[in-house]
Formats: sequence, structure tokens, C-alpha cells
Amino acid sequence: MLIPSKKGQYALRAIYELSRRKDEGPIKISTIADVQVIPHRFLEVILNQFKGSGIVEAKRGVYGGYSLTRSPSQITVGDVLRYLQRDRDATACLACVSQKTCPFFDNCGFLKLWQKVKAAAFDIYDQTTMQDLLDSNETDIALKQAPVE
Repeated sequence: MLIPSKKGQYALRAIYELSRRKDEGPIKISTIADVQVIPHRFLEVILNQFKGSGIVEAKRGVYGGYSLTRSPSQITVGDVLRYLQRDRDATACLACVSQKTCPFFDNCGFLKLWQKVKAAAFDIYDQTTMQDLLDSNETDIALKQAPVE
């Protein structure tokens, strides 16, 4: 879990884009997909999953779309990733694609290591809000645009 799955990355980028546009009202899926380069159909599935999360809400109709239910400073990367993983077993091995086919299931010398790595990664994810990411990006843009002497 050092680097989130592709689905996790898409979800983070979608929430990030909603954070960027938090004052614009509901944002259409097509806008988020285009700006964040996420396949439209995949984004539709992800955002539909997030409707009951307490992070995102949906509004139907011509002026509909998706918006955040909370401030970007109250949404952590950990919140987003945990919501996506809510159906997975909390003790699932991080290294194995499937515990059913793992030759070391119930006897893995690395399981505790992978659990420590996951905990350390989530410590960072839980300390990083969407607002932190927005602020960091604004600083990076300002530095790139500063005149070189």
C-alpha cells in the first residue's frame, strides 16, 4: 500500500479536483475526467461508490454533478483510500494478489513487515489532507513561475 492501486489514484485525483473546485457548485464527471485524465466510465463507477461515503454528494439534473460534503482540510488521503478498501479484509496480505493461491498463507515470514509498512504509509496518508495537497501544488506552481535571476 505504499502506492495506491490505479483505482485509488483515480479516486484521489477525483477528490482533489473536487477540492480545487469546491466553490463552483456541483462538478460534472466529464469535467473531472478531462482535467485529471481519468477514463470517464471508470470515474463514474468510483464517484458513484463515494456517494454514501460522507465525502462526496451527487446532484442530478442539468445543473447536477458531484461536490464535497466537507472542506478539503477535513478530508485526508487516508479517508479516501480507506473508503475504497472498506470491503477488503483488514488483515489481507499486501503482497499477495490472492490469499487463496498464496503458498505461504498462514505461515508468511513477511506478513508483519507488510503490516508495518501499511501502518507507516497510512500514518502519512492520515496526516495529509486534500487542502495540504492543494497548498503544496500552489507553492510548486508559484516556484515554477518565479523569474530566474
